[in-house]
Amino acid sequence: MSKIVIENAYIAPVVGDEIPDGYLVIGENGRIEALGAGPAPTVVGAERLSGTGCLVTPGLVNTHHHLYQWATQGLFQDATLFEWLTGLYRLWASMDADVVHGAASAGLGWLALTGTTTSTDHHYVFPKGRGDLFEAEVRAAAELGLRFHPCRGSMDRGQSQGGLPPDEVVENREEILLNTEEILNKYHDPSFDSMLRVAVAPCSPFSVSKELMIDSAALARKHGVRLHTHLAETLDEEEHCLEQMGCTPVEYMEQLGWLGDDVWFAHAVHLHDKDIRRFAETGTGSAHCPTSNARLGAGIARVKDLLAAGAPVGLGVDGAASSELTSMAGEMRQAMLFQRAVHGPKAMTARQALEVGTLGGARNLGRQHEIGSLEPGKLADIAIWQVDGFRAAIEDPVCTLVFGPQPPLARLLVGGKTVVEHDELKTVPHDQVARNGVAARKRIMRQDPGSRG
Repeated sequence: MSKIVIENAYIAPVVGDEIPDGYLVIGENGRIEALGAGPAPTVVGAERLSGTGCLVTPGLVNTHHHLYQWATQGLFQDATLFEWLTGLYRLWASMDADVVHGAASAGLGWLALTGTTTSTDHHYVFPKGRGDLFEAEVRAAAELGLRFHPCRGSMDRGQSQGGLPPDEVVENREEILLNTEEILNKYHDPSFDSMLRVAVAPCSPFSVSKELMIDSAALARKHGVRLHTHLAETLDEEEHCLEQMGCTPVEYMEQLGWLGDDVWFAHAVHLHDKDIRRFAETGTGSAHCPTSNARLGAGIARVKDLLAAGAPVGLGVDGAASSELTSMAGEMRQAMLFQRAVHGPKAMTARQALEVGTLGGARNLGRQHEIGSLEPGKLADIAIWQVDGFRAAIEDPVCTLVFGPQPPLARLLVGGKTVVEHDELKTVPHDQVARNGVAARKRIMRQDPGSRG
């Protein structure tokens, strides 16, 4: 890989001052070597990219997703979370590795086209005899060239034990722990420029036993990996925890050893003041998923209060079945507007939304020293947005990106390698990725044609 020089661009590094007209140099090792104002330096043999009319930002970091759900979008459109889950579990129980690969290919391709360079995935449904579902999504991410943080999810508490999922989609606790450790040993790469890291991620308090939560935390900390689960998404969940555990969801997590700077929760919508203080004190992160929370009528997370307290907050698009075709760029806008709708126009700025979508996500994943901002020594995970033409009527390019509809993506670089150029995938056949997602939907519907919402 040759060096790359991006020149004549507006650079929003997230950390440090913005550069209205400047350059950025990427080394052969895929890391940022320099950035600054004015004309770009002469770099022998470098590929030079014109940034004229462009905004350069860190690549976006998606910290919560369910990629398999690409195959079940548009169903149960007017359901609450529990109704939606109950309706979809039967379909998900019929997925196989082909469905997962096709859905992950389309879901990750969509994320790349909307500015994402790093994505997590929370896969927690593992029907028996359906192939290697985890490998299927890892393969899809490698083909696309995105930095990937798959989370080995799990459920061991079915309806017969007071949980929400049907018994046929839950696993045995011992099998879960054994397979999770096998996955960690096979896939997790802790190196600085890692393209693949794995987290341990039991699904939620209403689908997982206390014993599995405790054992999962011990396993993750034994291997030095991160912990993830859903938490406090709906008021129904709080009522469920109060009834069955005798405490609130966050209190329950603390009892189980699930607060800490190696933990991030999905949603965290219904938090009490004391919960926010504990998140900040312990460094516990959260993934805000505004579109999904609105789609399911779950509520609006207290992002303004979490940020004011100093707790890590990132963004997530959540599963495509509860946030159809949602982009990370769109989630920045939704996050900002939702906070303003509740707290007024000073509740969140465009630049705060950009930081939550980049460096905030990196903090959730423990990679704030590697990605999430444009600084020398960090990985060259970079989005170059085209903000000229009609968009040039807005003088502030960051406002253009966050307040308005997503601008065209001139280039997306992951470790300095081009994944998207002029809104077209370059690592895989662009049109094929979309077809993969359609094929995944058709395949899962053939398995159970009666589930159509």
